[in-house]
Amino acid sequence: MRFLAIRALVTGAFLSLAVPVARAQQVGGDAPSVVEVVQRLRQHIVTSGLTAEQIRARLSAGGLRQNVLDPYFPGTPVRNVPPTTEVFLAVRNLGLVDAAELAYLQRVAIPALPADSAARPMSDSTLRAMAPAARAVMRADVLDSLARLDSGYNIFGLEAFRSAGGRFEAALYGPVDENYRLGPGDQLVLILTGDVEATMTLEVAREGFVLIPQVGQLFVANLTLAQLEDLLYSRLGRVYSGIRRGAGATTRFSVTISRLRTNQIFVLGDVERPGSYQVSSAGTAIAALYAAGGPSPNGSFRNIEIKRANRVVSTLDLYDYLLRGDASRDPRLETGDIVFIPTRGLRVRIVGEVIRPATYELKPTETLADLVQAAGGFRAEASRRLIQVERIIPADQRVGSGRDRVTIDIRAEQPRGADGFRLEPGDVVRVFAVSERVRNTIAVRGNVWAPGRFALEPGMTVAEALRRAGGPRPDVYLGQVLVTRFRSDSTRVQLRASLRDSLGTVVNDFALMEDDLIEVFSIGDFVPDQFVAIAGAVRAPGRFPYRQGMTLRDVILLADGLQESAYLKEVEIARLPVDRSGTTTALSLRIPLDSSYLFRRNGPVELGVPDVPLQPYDNVLVLQQPNWELQRIVTLSGEVAFPGPYALRTRGERLADLIQRAGGFTSEAYPEGVQFTRRQGNIGRVAVDVPRAVRNTRAPDNLILVDGDVIHVPQRSFVVHVQGEVNAPNVVAYVEGAGLAYYIEQAGGVARTGDKKSVFVTQPNGKRQTGGWGRDPKPLAGSVVMVPAAGPRTPFLQGLSSFLTTVAGIVTTVILLDNLTNN
Repeated sequence: MRFLAIRALVTGAFLSLAVPVARAQQVGGDAPSVVEVVQRLRQHIVTSGLTAEQIRARLSAGGLRQNVLDPYFPGTPVRNVPPTTEVFLAVRNLGLVDAAELAYLQRVAIPALPADSAARPMSDSTLRAMAPAARAVMRADVLDSLARLDSGYNIFGLEAFRSAGGRFEAALYGPVDENYRLGPGDQLVLILTGDVEATMTLEVAREGFVLIPQVGQLFVANLTLAQLEDLLYSRLGRVYSGIRRGAGATTRFSVTISRLRTNQIFVLGDVERPGSYQVSSAGTAIAALYAAGGPSPNGSFRNIEIKRANRVVSTLDLYDYLLRGDASRDPRLETGDIVFIPTRGLRVRIVGEVIRPATYELKPTETLADLVQAAGGFRAEASRRLIQVERIIPADQRVGSGRDRVTIDIRAEQPRGADGFRLEPGDVVRVFAVSERVRNTIAVRGNVWAPGRFALEPGMTVAEALRRAGGPRPDVYLGQVLVTRFRSDSTRVQLRASLRDSLGTVVNDFALMEDDLIEVFSIGDFVPDQFVAIAGAVRAPGRFPYRQGMTLRDVILLADGLQESAYLKEVEIARLPVDRSGTTTALSLRIPLDSSYLFRRNGPVELGVPDVPLQPYDNVLVLQQPNWELQRIVTLSGEVAFPGPYALRTRGERLADLIQRAGGFTSEAYPEGVQFTRRQGNIGRVAVDVPRAVRNTRAPDNLILVDGDVIHVPQRSFVVHVQGEVNAPNVVAYVEGAGLAYYIEQAGGVARTGDKKSVFVTQPNGKRQTGGWGRDPKPLAGSVVMVPAAGPRTPFLQGLSSFLTTVAGIVTTVILLDNLTNN
C-alpha cells in the first residue's frame, strides 16, 4: 500500500515532467541531455516526500547500495555524468517513476548497451531478487519488457497540446471556405476587370458595412462569401452596366478576404492555462485549446462544451481528432464564445501488449472493446484468450484492509467477451503476451556448421538433425554426442550417440522428441590453450598461441621484431622441466644468434635467427645490451651564447660543464635567477646557486645533469615582489643590501592579519629563506618577499591560563619525582 501511495503522490509530477516513449514517437524533437535526465530524477525524488534516511534504508533493504542516489538529493550540484543502470533500478524499486519513463531515460543516459542475447520479460519479484551485480548490467530491452507490463501512466492526448511545436493559431491571412461569415475587422479585396479596371480594398466597419466608391454602403456582417457575391451582383450591376451573370457580361468582378479579424475567446474549466485569447475568426475550438495548452490532467477530453450567449451550441470529443484525425465536429468560434472543459469522466489505464498503452477517458456507454480500439489494438504478441482487469472495490463494499482491489479475468470464450464488459473508474486493464516457448522444435549447438533451432518432423533422428545443421566440422569429436531431453515433470535425462566419421554418420541413431538439445563437441575443446611468451628487447612482447612446429624466428616475427637495444649475441629460453617432482621450475637455455646475417635497413635491426623449435609454454627473453640507452637531452635556454637542446657527453656531465659548452652567459644574463627544472621523477624546480656552481665546480650546487632537465637563464632583474598580508602588495625597486624590513615597509608594512614572525623570501634561484627570530636574509633582485597570514589568535587570559596549567603540571611532576627519589 505504501508503494501505491508513493506512486500516486508522484503521478502529478510525472505528468508534467516525464516524457514517455510515446512522446519521442509522436512529437519528435531532440532527446533530453544527460543533465536534463539528472534533473528529472532529482525532481521525482523531491516530489516523493521521502527523506534521505528513508530512501537509504529502503535501498539497503532491497539489496542496493544505500548511497546510490545521494548525488540526486536536493542541494547537491547537477553533474553532467550519465546515471548508471543501478541508479535507474534504485529509482524504480522505490516506486518513483513509471517503467516506461525509466526505459526511455535509460536509453538517453546509456545509449550504447550490449545486444548479445534476447531479453525476456521479468516480473517485479524476479527483478528485486536479482543480485546487485546482475542488476548493474541489465539491458534496455529488459526494461522495455517491464514497461509493457507496468506502464500507461501517461494520459492519452496531453502531449499533443504540451509540445512546443504543437501549439498553433489559425492564419490571419489566406483563403477561407465558402461558409465563412464576415464580421467587423475583416478586410476584403474587390477586383473589377473588363470594361472597368479597378482594385478596391474594403474593410468591414464596426457597424458591419463596407463602403464601395460610387456604389455606397453594403451591410455584409454575418454574410457568407456566397451571399456576399449575390449582393455584389445586385449592387454593382446598378452602377456598372457590364456586370451581369452569364456569358454576356463585359465587366467581371472577384472578391476575396485579404485579412481576417480576431475574436476574443474564453477558455475555462480544467485547462492548462485558462484565460482570454485572441483567436483568428477562422479559428476553431481546437485552435483555442492549443493556445491554452489543452486540458489539464484532470480535464475531460470527451465532453468539451462550446457556449455562446449562455447556452451550449456544440460539444467536442477530442478523441475523434486525436485518434482518427476527424475535425468535422470542430466548430468555428465567434467573439465572446466560451470553450469550457469540465472535469474528466471515467478514466482507465490499459497496459501490456497493446499498440499504445496509456490512460484513457471513456464515455459511459463504451466498453472494454472500445478501450482496446482507442489503444490502437492488440500487438502481434498479445494473448487474446485472457484479459485481466484490476478493479478498486467501491468504498461501501470493502470488508477490511488489504481487500480493496479485485482481479477480473475476461476470457475469449465468454459470451461477447470484451464487447459487453463495462469498465469502472480506476480500472487497470492488463493484456498479456503469448508464451515465449516455441513448440515443435529441437536445437543443435556446438561443433557444426550451422547451429540453431530446427522444426521437429515426425520420425526425425539425430543424424537428420545434424544434416539440418550443416553436418559436423572436420575436427569433430567422434566419441560422443550428447542429447538432453526435457521431461514433463521439468527434469532432464541425458541420452548419448556417437559418430563413425566426420561426415555425420551416427552409429547408434534414435528418434528425437520435442525440445531435445543436441550438443556436438570439438577435439579442440579438450586441448589446453598452449602458448609461448616473449619478453625483453622486442617491439611487442606478450603471449602468442603455440602452434606445432613454431620456432624462435616465428615468435620474434610475431613480436614485431627486435628493438634497437637488443643484444645480438644470444637469446635465453626458459622451458618447463620434464621431471617436475623436484625443486626445479624451469630450464634455462642460451641460444646463440647468427650475427653474420646482421644488417640494418631503414633503422630496424634484422638478423638471421636460427630456426630453433619451441615447445609449449616456452618463455623467450631477448636480452638488452648492457648500458644501452638513447642520448640524454638537456634543454638550455635564455641568456647564454648558444641556447638549445644539448646531448650529454658523459653520465657525469654537470651544470657548469653544460654552461661552458653553451659559450657562457651573455651580458644580459642574471645567473642568480637561473630556473632549474628536473622532469625526471616529476621533481619539478630545483633550487640551485648557479654562480657558486660555476665558480667552484666541486660545490654541491654543480648538479650532475640527467635526461629531461630544463635550464633557463633569465635577463637581469631590478625589482623585488612583495606579496601576502601587507597593506599594499607592490613591486619594489631592488636596493643592494636591503633586508626584509625595508621591502615590507615599501609595501605599507605588515597588515593586521599578517604574521611578521613568519616572513620569508624566495630567492630568484628558488631557494627559500625565513626571517624573524634574529634572521634577516637579504632579498636579491627578482626575489619574492611573502608575509603569510597569522593563525587564530589566542586571547591573553586564555593563553595565560594555558601557560599556568602547563607550569603547574611540570611542578607537580617534579615534586612526585623528588618524593619517589627520597623514598
